[in-house]
Amino acid sequence: MSQALDQPSVLTPTQARALFRTGATTPTTSGWCRGYAQANLLAVPRELAFDALLFAHRNPGPCPLLDVTDPGDPHPRGVAPAADLRTDLPAYRIYENGTLLAEVADATEYWRPDLIGFLFGCSFSFEAALSAAGVPVRHIGQGRNVSMYVTNRPCVPAGRLSGPLVVSMRPVPPALVSTAIEVSARHPEMHGPPVHVGDPAELGIADLDRPDFGDAVEFAPDDVPVFWACGVTPQAVVMASKPAFAVTHSPGRMFITDHSDAAPL
Repeated sequence: MSQALDQPSVLTPTQARALFRTGATTPTTSGWCRGYAQANLLAVPRELAFDALLFAHRNPGPCPLLDVTDPGDPHPRGVAPAADLRTDLPAYRIYENGTLLAEVADATEYWRPDLIGFLFGCSFSFEAALSAAGVPVRHIGQGRNVSMYVTNRPCVPAGRLSGPLVVSMRPVPPALVSTAIEVSARHPEMHGPPVHVGDPAELGIADLDRPDFGDAVEFAPDDVPVFWACGVTPQAVVMASKPAFAVTHSPGRMFITDHSDAAPL
């Protein structure tokens, strides 16, 4: 197991999910299973599912929808039919009334018969393309989770769900910002192009060294902060809207699908 965790980029999604099923964990799945798309998880009771679906439709930047499960069914039949959303992520967060109740490696005991799972695209999925285009992905090189911040930009409300946009940030050399924009724009199902480049204060972010989720990432001289819509947004919405119950992934610890990260989903 330790050898596999030392070289996570070469694992297949099936191998990675099998590891997580045994209780193996990781600070982040960024760089795991090179060539395969990753996804954010939100699972809510059936009575809230239409609001969640409408929220994704109205906010496709942070919530590009990849798959939806049937009530109580933990198997995402569209993107990884043999997988189990209760066990196959490295860590989960359980929310009650908008408050974090627990962070666990196995969500089986919390998975209710009325839960519907939503999987949203993840920007980890275009990081290989960024690297191939010569754009450094600094958090991978530093062995850290990506930096994520709650912004001052509200999402478009849907029914009982409302809250702020969350963004992920990657430091990019100035000469490569246009490349990063062009490469990520080819992947709208993985959040697409950045929502902001430059001054974090314009997003209401006071200190890049104090992310709301993930880790602070070191900048090289002259790096520019580049911000993408982030699939942790539904968690900020859960905290703001306070639904009775929700299950999510732990930020940066994603569900790894069977689909290529180079092909539209």
